[in-house]
Amino acid sequence: MNGLDWAVLIGYFGVMVAIGVWSHKRVDNVSDFFTAGGKMPWWLSGISHHMSGYSAVMFTGYAGIAYTYGVTSFITWSFPIALGIAIGSKLFAPRINRLRSRLHVASPLEYLKNRYNLPTQQALAWSGMLLKIVDVGAKWAAIATLLSVFTGVSLNQGILITGAITAVYCTIGGLWADALTELGQFLIQLLAGVSMFVAVVLKLNDKNIGFFGAWDEPALHGHGKPLVGPYGTVFLLAFLFIKLFEYNGGMLNQAQRYMATGSAREAERSARLSAILWLVWPVVLFFPMWMSPLLVHAQKPDGSDSYALMTEQLLPHGLLGLVIVGFFSHTMAMCSSDANAIAAVFTRDVAPVLSAQARSWTERSGLIAARVTTVVFLGLSMAVATQVNSPAFKDIITVVIKWVAGLMGPIAIPMMLGLLRTFRRSGPTAALTSWAAGLLAFWLVNYPINWSVDGGVPLQYQVSIPLAVSLVLYILIGYLKPEDTPERLAIIEKLNTDGDGAAAVPVPAGAGDDVVGAPNQPL
Repeated sequence: MNGLDWAVLIGYFGVMVAIGVWSHKRVDNVSDFFTAGGKMPWWLSGISHHMSGYSAVMFTGYAGIAYTYGVTSFITWSFPIALGIAIGSKLFAPRINRLRSRLHVASPLEYLKNRYNLPTQQALAWSGMLLKIVDVGAKWAAIATLLSVFTGVSLNQGILITGAITAVYCTIGGLWADALTELGQFLIQLLAGVSMFVAVVLKLNDKNIGFFGAWDEPALHGHGKPLVGPYGTVFLLAFLFIKLFEYNGGMLNQAQRYMATGSAREAERSARLSAILWLVWPVVLFFPMWMSPLLVHAQKPDGSDSYALMTEQLLPHGLLGLVIVGFFSHTMAMCSSDANAIAAVFTRDVAPVLSAQARSWTERSGLIAARVTTVVFLGLSMAVATQVNSPAFKDIITVVIKWVAGLMGPIAIPMMLGLLRTFRRSGPTAALTSWAAGLLAFWLVNYPINWSVDGGVPLQYQVSIPLAVSLVLYILIGYLKPEDTPERLAIIEKLNTDGDGAAAVPVPAGAGDDVVGAPNQPL
């Protein structure tokens, strides 16, 4: 990097802070801070939803997969995410929006107290917060590692710089600041991604390699196959199953984007836009990674440094700084959105249980608590990131990705399926049992069983079995021990009906004719 690259990087950080300061005037209460008061345009929500799903891991871990295996990096990652969000645009997005508009909650987990009970809400809240601290810590370490490569600053200095700047804009501006900075980050990444795409095409032309003829080169032998190596059909189906829940709200931050729109219809449009972006834009980002074996020789065995090496070799100063900014934009977008989501969970779901004073917070004190919680969460995740040993980072990030994918299911199943009328019989017993059994299954599959199996348990089973166990138990226990009380059914109906009219409430399972309520609703 030279002075021009540094100017681009510093200018980017300055713009992010300025957006946060500007957004401050739009935040008057907790609802504004966590859900933008339900005033976010659907297109901004969709772009924000899309951007909050990226991180620097794409330019390291997935760049290595693209370098080693080719197009399977797209087929088994962004394609199932796009398909999962498209399905969720009808299944989950409108219902999650109604959490705010009908139940007037500011946290995605806030409704669980009445949908199930307080212990269920607390179990999901605490496990979700702890998982996110580790997850975001790994992402700080990922972007700090890239910063170290390009600028020479230490890992801890990189973590401090990126974390502190993110803390400023997302703490003072809330979800509005997150969404607006993500819009700016998307535009920056658009320019950076297209620049890298063009640079690679021109370099291939210099080597007399055509755009389509590149796939016939010996270095790319087998790279055009959609499913290769460990990334086979089972992995693809497992990943789709997981991402259906994760990217539609199971990891909380995406749920806030649906809640922030003005109506259930706008939430659906937001999700569709995000799905389209996930289907199209990663192709532009991945193409240089697919061509990387023709242009660079990765120094790391897994090829995770291939994209960084290409940027240094192919881009002039200024554009190099812009691509580095693109690395930051994705990671800061995800980390800031996670911070806002976890602050919502702690402020709205956990603090009122721990403190009687929190139950009587005024609008001003609640907003202060939200901002303090955001800073604390970022500080804890940054502390986790400092424990990452850079030379062994690949192994650590692999574990964290596995943890997030494997542990997300037990947390997301009760939250997401609890929205749907089909699963109205599943109550607190089904929710808590499926959650606990899923966590136990994760530990058994990834550790005792994995240690005893020659070669270890394949990754697709390590991450999918916990979710499958939770899903089966949630449904089975709901039918064996139905807990669909009139109060719980009323909540479900509010989330599953359009319009402002009073929804008819189904009769609880096993109830007699003396129960007051309308006939059972269809599945």
